[in-house]
Amino acid sequence: MADIKPTPRTPWFWVPTLYFSQGIPYVIVMTMSVVMYKRLGISNTDIALYTSWLYLPWVIKPLWSPFVDITRTKRFWVVTMQFLLSLALASVAFSVRGPAFFRWTLFLFWIMAFASATHDIAADGFYMLSLTKHEQAWWVGMRSTFYRTAMIVGSGLLVVLAGVLESKNGLPPVEISVSAKTRAPIVTNWSPAEIQFVEQSGELRVVAQPDSLDIAPAERSASEAKAAGELAKSWNVQHGFVVGNQPAAKPAESRNDSWWARQISRPLQNFLTAHFPKPERTETAATTGNFGVIYFALSRPPPEGGEIAVNFARKPSGLEYLGLGKSDKGFRLLEGERFVFNVTNWNQPAMAVIQLDPKLKSDASVVFQTSSGNIPLAWSITLFVVAASFLAFSCWHSVMLPRPPGDGPVITHRSLFGEFFATLGSFFQKPGIGLSLAFILLYRFDEAQLVKVISPFLLDSRAAGGLGLATSQVGLAYGTFGVCALTLGGLLGGFAAAKHGLKTMLPFMVGSMYLPKLVFIFLSFTQPENFLVTCGAVAVEQFGYGFGFTAFMLYLLYFSDGPHKTAHYAICTGFMALGMMVPGMWSGWVADIVGYKHFFVWAICSTAPGFTLALLLKIDPQFGKKA
Repeated sequence: MADIKPTPRTPWFWVPTLYFSQGIPYVIVMTMSVVMYKRLGISNTDIALYTSWLYLPWVIKPLWSPFVDITRTKRFWVVTMQFLLSLALASVAFSVRGPAFFRWTLFLFWIMAFASATHDIAADGFYMLSLTKHEQAWWVGMRSTFYRTAMIVGSGLLVVLAGVLESKNGLPPVEISVSAKTRAPIVTNWSPAEIQFVEQSGELRVVAQPDSLDIAPAERSASEAKAAGELAKSWNVQHGFVVGNQPAAKPAESRNDSWWARQISRPLQNFLTAHFPKPERTETAATTGNFGVIYFALSRPPPEGGEIAVNFARKPSGLEYLGLGKSDKGFRLLEGERFVFNVTNWNQPAMAVIQLDPKLKSDASVVFQTSSGNIPLAWSITLFVVAASFLAFSCWHSVMLPRPPGDGPVITHRSLFGEFFATLGSFFQKPGIGLSLAFILLYRFDEAQLVKVISPFLLDSRAAGGLGLATSQVGLAYGTFGVCALTLGGLLGGFAAAKHGLKTMLPFMVGSMYLPKLVFIFLSFTQPENFLVTCGAVAVEQFGYGFGFTAFMLYLLYFSDGPHKTAHYAICTGFMALGMMVPGMWSGWVADIVGYKHFFVWAICSTAPGFTLALLLKIDPQFGKKA
C-alpha cells in the first residue's frame, strides 16, 4: 500500500455517478428484463419463474463479500465490475436476436446480477473508505437520491427508448381510443367468425375493427368476464395468433395437520379471531367491470414465409414515460397483448378484450396502440446504449475515483480461506453485537409487515375495509406524491445528521420513521372519500420514512467501521433483508384474520422493539459531525 497516495477529489465527481451506476443494473435485471421478455412473446409463467431467480445474487452477496474485502482494492472491484457489466450488456444485446435468446439472455442476466451485487459490495465499501464520518452522513441522502433516479431511468426512460425504436422500424402504429361512456350500449354476444377482413391496397399495415371502442361503466358477472377472456384466448390459439400456455393444475389442498399448524398457527388464529374479530364484510355479488372487444388483421398478406408480430398495449402518459405511476387508468387488457400474423391467418380476426375497472363510474378515455416493429432489434439497440454507458462509467471512475490510503486488500499471515472465515468471525465479535443485530433485524419490523398490506388496503373495496382506489390512483399517490416526499425526507435526513450527528438525531429520526405510520390507522378508520386526503397521508408517511431511514443507513455505516468494513456492511445488509423477509411472510395472514383496522394498530405496536433498541444503542456522539 506504500505506492498508493491519497488523491483529493470532490465527491460531486463520483458519488452521484457511482450510485446511479449501482442502481441501473438492478433495475435492468429485475424490471426491464420482464418488459423485454413480455415484448418478445415469453409467457407470464416463464417470466415470473425464471426472472424471480435473478434476485438471488443480491440475497446471498454477504457470502462472498469477504473475498471482495481481502483480495483487491474496492476501487479495482468498482471499475472492473462496471467493465464486466458493459460486456454482459453487450452480450445480451447480441443474444436477444438469436434463436435461443431466452436461454442465453437468462444466463447473461445471471452474470450481470452477480457482477452488480459484487459492485454493490465494493461501492459501499469505497464510500466508507473515501469519506470522513461527517461526509458520509452528509452524502447519504444524496446517494439515495441518485439511486432512486436510476430506478426511474431504468424502468421508465430505457423502456420508452425501446418502444420508440420498435415503432420506428416496423408497420405504422395504430392508435385506438377506448372510452368509458355511461350511454354506451352493453354488448353481451361476440361472434368473431362473423368478422370479415378483405385485402386492401397500399402499404402493408395493421387494421382494426372498430377504430374506437366505447364501453359502458357497468358491472358484469365474473363468469361473463371469464368466459369472454377464455373465448378470445381459445380463438387466438386456434387461429395461430398465439401459442397456448396452460398453467399446470394445482393439486387439491389437504388439511394441514403438521406440528406447526396444531401447535402454533391454528391456536394463534383462534386467539386472534376471538379477541380481535374482523369487522363484518358486506357481501356483494361476484361482479366485475364491463368489457369490450377489438379485432385486428393485416391489410394484405405478409411476404411469403414471413411473420409479423403485433403488440397491443395502452399508450403511456407523460408521467409514465418517466417511470412514475402505473400504466393503468381504469382500463385493463384482459386478453390480446401479442399476435403473430402469417400468410394463413393475416385476414382472420385476432381478438383483444379490454375490461374496465369496476370502481370506474364516470366517463373516461385512454388510447391503446399497436406496435409491430423489429422488437429484438429495438431491445438490442437499447441494451447496446446501456452497455456503452457502463463502458463510459468504467472509464470515468478509473480516473475520477479517489485513491484513499486505506483502500487495499486486507491480507495477513492467514491463507485466503483462513482470512475469509476470520472476516466472518470478526463481525460476530464486534462489541455489542447482540444488541446491534437485534436492532438491524427489528428496526423495520413494522415496515416489513406494512409493505405487503398497504397496496391491498388501498385497492380493496370499502365494504372489505379498504379505500376502493383504482390502480392508477395508487400509482399516482405513490409514484408522484410519495416519491417526491421520500426524496425530500432522505435529503433533509442526510443534512440534519451531518450537522448534529447520528446520536443526537437518532431519537428524532426513529420517531419520524414510526409515528407517520399512524396515518394508516386514520385512513382505515375514516376511509376518506377525498383522494387528496389519501395522497397527503401517503406523502406524510413517505417523508417520515425517508427522513428516518437515513438514521438506519448511517448506523450500518457506523457499526461496519473497522478493518473489514466492506464485508461487514454487506453482512449487515443481509441481516436487514432477513428482517424484511420473515415478518412479511405472515403479514397478509394476520390482516386477513383481524382486518385492516386491527392490523394497522398491531403494526404501530410492533414499532416498540425497534424504538426501544434504538435508545439503547451506544453511538459515538461525534459520529457524522464535522471534526
